[in-house]
Amino acid sequence: MNFLFFAELCRKIESIKGRLDTIDLLSNAIREVECPDLPIFVRLILGKPFPDWSPLKLGIGPNLLYESVAYVTGRNREKVLSTLNSVGDLGRAVEEMLESKSQTSFFSEELTLAEVYSSFEAIAQAEGGKSQKERLRIIQRLFSVATPLEGHYITGILLDDMRIGVGEGNLRDAIAKAFDVDSGLVEHAQQILNDMGEVALLASQGKEALSHVRLHLFHPVRMMLARQGTISEVIADAGTIAVEYKYDGARFQFHKQGSTGRMYSRKLEDVTNSLPDVVSMLLNATDHNLILDGEVIAIKDGRPMPFQTVLKRFRRKHGVADAVEAIKLVPNVFDILLLDGEILLDQSFSERRKILTEVLRDYATPQLVSSDLIEIEQYYHQALDNGHEGVMLKLPNSRYTPGMRGKDWVKIKPEVDTLDLVAIGAEWGEGKRAHVYGSFLLAARQDDQLVPVSRVATGLSDEQLTWLYSTLKDEVIHSEGKMIFFEPRIVFEIGYSEIQQSPNYEGGFTLRFPRFVRVRDDKDIREANTIGDIEERYLTIHPELR
Repeated sequence: MNFLFFAELCRKIESIKGRLDTIDLLSNAIREVECPDLPIFVRLILGKPFPDWSPLKLGIGPNLLYESVAYVTGRNREKVLSTLNSVGDLGRAVEEMLESKSQTSFFSEELTLAEVYSSFEAIAQAEGGKSQKERLRIIQRLFSVATPLEGHYITGILLDDMRIGVGEGNLRDAIAKAFDVDSGLVEHAQQILNDMGEVALLASQGKEALSHVRLHLFHPVRMMLARQGTISEVIADAGTIAVEYKYDGARFQFHKQGSTGRMYSRKLEDVTNSLPDVVSMLLNATDHNLILDGEVIAIKDGRPMPFQTVLKRFRRKHGVADAVEAIKLVPNVFDILLLDGEILLDQSFSERRKILTEVLRDYATPQLVSSDLIEIEQYYHQALDNGHEGVMLKLPNSRYTPGMRGKDWVKIKPEVDTLDLVAIGAEWGEGKRAHVYGSFLLAARQDDQLVPVSRVATGLSDEQLTWLYSTLKDEVIHSEGKMIFFEPRIVFEIGYSEIQQSPNYEGGFTLRFPRFVRVRDDKDIREANTIGDIEERYLTIHPELR
């Protein structure tokens, strides 16, 4: 398949307003793609060349794009930035600049989908001291051969920011329609495989292929998520519930086969080499091949330490041995997904818990099973007294649903209400903070887009502002006066006193007295809260408006 066909399809999708029309267009296109190209096509439509669990990452920031486009079009960096600032979107700016490129093959080559994907693989695999130059060379070559329209969507994929409005939901339904299979089968396969490209290939083979998807060791799945709620409402709805500590740590998924163990973060990144001590603990705690779900916390003098302490270990690439001595980590396991080849996702939580305690000698999280409000509240306060965030309430008959935030797990904690929002822009600080970003523009998700809902300036220390500036300065895509806009990469946990309706923000809501709590390095931007979440919280306080 020519990449130009892919780019033209993306342009058509951008022009469509309705969800059903988008699904129709996608499903028709998917039917036309030959099998070797199908996984690539589907991944690139999502703007993600590699599955989340893959060790391959593009890791391209806007600055490398600026340099590549400047070289290919014969402009200097300032001219590139000027064009970007006037257009406001890097993909469209690249398209405009490639209309008059100088270092060009005059379109003598036609890019294929496979060739573009091969280039992405080469970028992700570049290592060593000359890796940056190699990545630059590959991107320059792509832009020199690409048509302006192709350059637009190559840019979107490189920056993980396609902006065509296609998310996993639309793609799931399009794949189901293209191959006449049930969308539930497609969704279930995606929950297990975490690779919509592979799911599409299986769907092309029929429902039997989708029905036989299995969990595989060392191929992590997304972790089940919890919603906020209250103890009384969960008891009223479910009666007897399982109650566990809610830890202020970092989620992990542990895979073991024989004497080999590997650990994955909430974002499905392999963190085995950063946490050799935790891996060793879990290897020694069981004789079975399995997949475990849990949370690791840092301990000092018998008390849990803050979340940021754990993240220092998760981020660690060098000096791991010293870090092991400095920061003691302890795993807390609360679920089991696979045991000796048997998939446990569809078994009830109570049955999975029974299996877990039978096969794991240590590190299973404490649990209370009760329907008594007073007893559960006492357990909740015990968790707080022990230095934990609160408790998790889990329905005993619930199945494990990877990546889903349903009603079966509920988190209870006493902190001020918080939202997980994506930092999409910033404004320069003033005075002693004039050299860093002083406030941040925050967005919630809506229909696979990011919609501004608030700004935050309070709660940020000078050290945090310095770190955020150094982290985000290479992600800038354009500026407007004192405002800087960058690629959405980081999730902020934001506390607030109240949600208010607001005509000043596109999402229709804003936060009263927003306060920065922490950076959620463990969360992908797809896990940020939605406008729907914010509206639901608002209507909970104002039921008369429902």
